[in-house]
Amino acid sequence: MTVLLTMSGISKRFGATQALKSVSLSVSAGRVLALIGENGAGKSTLMKVLSGAHAPDHGEMTLAGQSYRPTGPHAARMAGVSMIYQELNLAPHLSIEDNIMLGQERFRWGVLDRAAQRRIVCEALAKLGHGDLRPETPVQELSVGLQQVVEIARALVSNAKVIVFDEPTSSLARDDVQHLFDVIRRLKSEGLGIVYISHFLEEIRELCDCYSVLRDGESVGAGELAGVTDDQIVALMVGRSVDELFPHVPHQPGDVVLKLDRLSGAHLPKEVSFELRRGEILGISGLVGAGRTEMLRCLFGLDETRSGQVTIAAYSPNRSPRARMAAGLGIVSEDRKTEGLAQSRSIADNMTLSRLSPYARWGWLNLRTRRQQVDRLMKLMEVKAASQDQFVHELSGGNQQKVAIARVLHQEADVLLLDEPTRGIDVGTKSQIYRLMGQLAADGKAIVFVSSYLTELLAVCDRVGVMSRGRLKEIRPAREWTEEEVMSVAVSGEER
Repeated sequence: MTVLLTMSGISKRFGATQALKSVSLSVSAGRVLALIGENGAGKSTLMKVLSGAHAPDHGEMTLAGQSYRPTGPHAARMAGVSMIYQELNLAPHLSIEDNIMLGQERFRWGVLDRAAQRRIVCEALAKLGHGDLRPETPVQELSVGLQQVVEIARALVSNAKVIVFDEPTSSLARDDVQHLFDVIRRLKSEGLGIVYISHFLEEIRELCDCYSVLRDGESVGAGELAGVTDDQIVALMVGRSVDELFPHVPHQPGDVVLKLDRLSGAHLPKEVSFELRRGEILGISGLVGAGRTEMLRCLFGLDETRSGQVTIAAYSPNRSPRARMAAGLGIVSEDRKTEGLAQSRSIADNMTLSRLSPYARWGWLNLRTRRQQVDRLMKLMEVKAASQDQFVHELSGGNQQKVAIARVLHQEADVLLLDEPTRGIDVGTKSQIYRLMGQLAADGKAIVFVSSYLTELLAVCDRVGVMSRGRLKEIRPAREWTEEEVMSVAVSGEER
């Protein structure tokens, strides 16, 4: 195997924080390396060093046998290192051609050579199996999966030797994930080196050849995937053995606490009906665009409701979020960055601003009491932070999600609406959230759990319902579903 990239003894410090401690890895031609680690383990910092966004304090890098020390992201791209980020870096109003050639345009006699550019773009798209895409199409008209293809084509045009995929499937539908995997396999067959970052071990097993694990900014394990079990990888990630990835806390459903009767939104959902009991976890599956998020938003009063009735503990509140929250609903948005959290506010503010009444007296806040309560919630949720005064945007994704869930616990919500609560977080944190959900159910809370990850729905939930085209098709006990059956109902256009 030809080694394309080596990173040896890479260290990086930000003030008092040692983000990377003598990290080493190598990437070979025609191989896919899985870079694994919990949120905050140092993966992003290491890739920023590789892409030229950060300069290392110590360490050496080589690319294709030559010393490699980029002065910035553009220099890294021109040298042959390309990044495909979770949040795509495209200009949506520009065409496919203009996005692919941006920063590497072709000119003839000082004039943009459209014919040459179009030929280059078509060759790159064809190499990725998407020769049917028209270069003049605006990127904003493409699906997220096809937008990723545009990003990858841009990397090919810049003669990439190594391509890094950072959580590339987090916003993709199931079919788009398989299309992406096909593209990565094409790149691998062309002799490129691939770094693949993901929290989904089944994806890593399907796609990758070897692995490297980071923990607390250090390299703690590396090798061939065929020679290691999932339990061993998780143990390397978290520094201890994880007995259960899907821990079960015994709980028993009780009385009905939430009832939806033919709830319809302005567009989605369409006549959704179900009952939810105290101490029950109800999973909602379905393809992207099936109406799962819209159903939760209508239920909480965030989106317009066209018809239907919501009953919470025998009471039908009006359709405002304030009334629904007062009745006992709490929601955790799938978009924690822009909706779920106030990124520029502290942990304490994010946990408590939606319910300040316990600390308010005569127009003043008892900050000492609030600090005690926030400390209790941080301990309960195992939030890793310098203090409760730390800004939320400084936390890892997993710790941000814990803060978002702590907010609805602080509201003393009886019914928790959790929309993709484990998206983009590591295996260890997912296990903590699953255990917390089980404990909340044991304490009498009712949970609606929306997820695109079928494995966790079937493992964690008491019942699972499937949405398709805005309608809730079928609800069964989780043990009576298989993943294949769930997908069959999800893609079906027929009523059940």
